[in-house]
Amino acid sequence: MLVELAVLAMVAAGAAAVVWWPDDQPKPAAKASPPESLALPGLPKATAPVLLPGAPGEAAKTLPANEMPPVPRRSHNNADIRFVTMMIPHHEQALVMAKLVADRGENRQLKIIADRILAAQEPEIKTLETWLTDRGLNRNSGPGHQHGMAGMQSAEALEQLTAARGAEFDRMFVTMMVEHHQGAIDMAGEVLALGVDGVLNEMASSVIVEQGAEINRMREALGARPPAS
Repeated sequence: MLVELAVLAMVAAGAAAVVWWPDDQPKPAAKASPPESLALPGLPKATAPVLLPGAPGEAAKTLPANEMPPVPRRSHNNADIRFVTMMIPHHEQALVMAKLVADRGENRQLKIIADRILAAQEPEIKTLETWLTDRGLNRNSGPGHQHGMAGMQSAEALEQLTAARGAEFDRMFVTMMVEHHQGAIDMAGEVLALGVDGVLNEMASSVIVEQGAEINRMREALGARPPAS
């Protein structure tokens, strides 16, 4: 019995030693209890349904929007291929005509314009050929009907231009190249309206601006006024 009382007294004394703290000493800060975890909302398991048309003879079905597979963006379409495969031979014919100017023409301004045509369209042909190669295509991937290209000159017209000299050559060159440039502008407008390739979109926009300006320069070189718009 005396032993038990002694143990109790020791426990009580220890408890008192823990609780009591001198008044002139700062008490230790109590340990903060850990914050309770917050329940965050999870992602919805489903979203608004999307209607998917079925194949011919099959009923439509619905899928949650978050289960819809991504729709791949087309890198090019038939209008792009048509533009490239027709613009390459179109540019090549422009180079044939432009190379005749140095030896046959007499108008200095037309010779400068011809040099600009050569400098611009030769690199564009390479760009267009690379575009086809990168997509596993070639010149024959398009319609392949040169006679249907706007502004293309006939073999007979090219022979007459080759045989001409001096002022007669300059006049024929401007007439034929204006028609040729206008054809390129028409094809560029078509691909801008129907094509989807960004590179060709930029090239077509450049064709419209630059060849439109060259048409005016060629007419001004012969003293002809551009037609009223």
